[in-house]
Amino acid sequence: MTLADHPLRQELANELHARPFPSLNAPGQASFLAIGPADGAPRDIEAERAHLLALLDWFGAPHPQPGATHWSGQIGRHRLKWESHTEFVTYMILSDGPSEPPFRDGLAGFPAEWLAAIPGRRLTSALIRVELATGEEEIARRAESWFVAESMAMSRVLDDQLIVAGDFRIDPAGHMRFAVFARPGTGERRIGRVVQRLCEIETYKTMAMLGLAQARAMGPRIGALETRLSDLVAEMAAGPGDPAATLAVLLEVSAELEKLRAQSGFRSGATRAYETLVNQRIGVLREGRFGGRQTFAEFMMRRFDPAMRTVESTDRRLAAMSERAARAGDLLRTRVDVERSAQNQELLASMDRRADAQLRLQHTVEGLSVVAISYYAVSLATYLFGPLAYPMGIDKTALTAALVLPVVALVWLMLQRIRKRLH
Repeated sequence: MTLADHPLRQELANELHARPFPSLNAPGQASFLAIGPADGAPRDIEAERAHLLALLDWFGAPHPQPGATHWSGQIGRHRLKWESHTEFVTYMILSDGPSEPPFRDGLAGFPAEWLAAIPGRRLTSALIRVELATGEEEIARRAESWFVAESMAMSRVLDDQLIVAGDFRIDPAGHMRFAVFARPGTGERRIGRVVQRLCEIETYKTMAMLGLAQARAMGPRIGALETRLSDLVAEMAAGPGDPAATLAVLLEVSAELEKLRAQSGFRSGATRAYETLVNQRIGVLREGRFGGRQTFAEFMMRRFDPAMRTVESTDRRLAAMSERAARAGDLLRTRVDVERSAQNQELLASMDRRADAQLRLQHTVEGLSVVAISYYAVSLATYLFGPLAYPMGIDKTALTAALVLPVVALVWLMLQRIRKRLH
C-alpha cells in the first residue's frame, strides 16, 4: 500500500533525533562559547553561518547542509559541536587527554583571529575539565583549589556515576569553570551528556538573567509612572477638576505603560522559558549531596530564584498598573458620562422652554393671521357683493360692517380645521 506522507513528516521525525549529545572520555576537557547579538540587535543568521564555515575551512572540515541548525564533526585534533538557537549560537570544542595546569588552555581550540572577528557578543564561555574520580577527599581538595568555596556547588549526579562542581564565577581569563569527576567505567556518552547539561545550565541561566537586567532598568520608569498614576487617582477622588486635562494625563500614563509592557514582553516571556529549562536541566542530573556541600539546585534556589522572582514581580507590577489605569479610565469615563447626562438634561429643559415660547408665539401669530386674512377677505367680499347691495339701498360701509363677523368666523374655523389636520 502506498500512502501519501505529510510534507513535514520526515522533518518532524528527524527533529527528535537532532542535536545529539557529544562524547567525551575521562580525562578530557571542553571549551564552550555562546554568542548573541549586540545590544538587542537582531541576529544576522547569514553572518553566523559564514563565520562557522570560515572556522570549518580553517581546518578543512566539511560544511553542514544549507539551513542546518546544528553540526558536529572533527576539526583538527578537536571535535566541534555547533548549534544555532533562537537567540544565540553556541560552539563547543571537546578534546581527550589531560591538560596541566587545569583550565590553562582556555579557548585554545578556536583560532585567535577567528575569535576576534566573531559576529556578536559573548554571552558566556565555560571551561569544563573532566577527570577520573580517584578518592572523594582528593576530589574535594581539587574542587576547593579551583573554585570559590563560598559559592561552590558540588553534587553527585546520575546515580553517583559522576561528581560535578562549579562556582558560577567568571575567572580572570573571562570564563566560567566546571569540573566533572567520572567514576572508572563511566561511558563517554554519559560524560558527554553531563558536560552538555552543564553548558546548557550556564547558558540558559545567563539568558534568564537578562530579564533581571531589564527589570532593574525599568524600575525607575515604573516607579515614576506609579507615582503619577497614584496622584491622578487622588486628584480624581478629591474633586471634579478638568476631565479633559485629567484624561490627557491618563492617556499619557497608559500609553507609557503599554510601551513598557510591549518592550518587556518578549524578554519576560523568554526569561520564564529559560528559567524552566535551567530547572529541568538540573533535574535530569538527579543530584545527590556530596560532603555536605550545596547542590546545583540549592545554589539556584538561593541565587537564581530570587532574580527570577524579581522579574516576575516586575511583570505583575506592570500588569497591576495597567489595570489601575484602565479602572481610572472607566471612572473618568463614568464621571464624564454623568456630567454629559446633566448637560443633556439642561439642554432638553432649555429646548422645552424654547418650544413653549414658540408655541405661544405661534398662537399669537395665528391670531394675527386671522385678522390679516379676515381683512383681505372682507375687502374682497365687499367688492364681490357691492354691486348687489347698491340696488338694495345698502351703502358700502354698512355692507363692510355686515361682512366682518361672518368672514372672521369663517377664517377662524378654517384655521382650526387646518391645525387639527396637521396634528
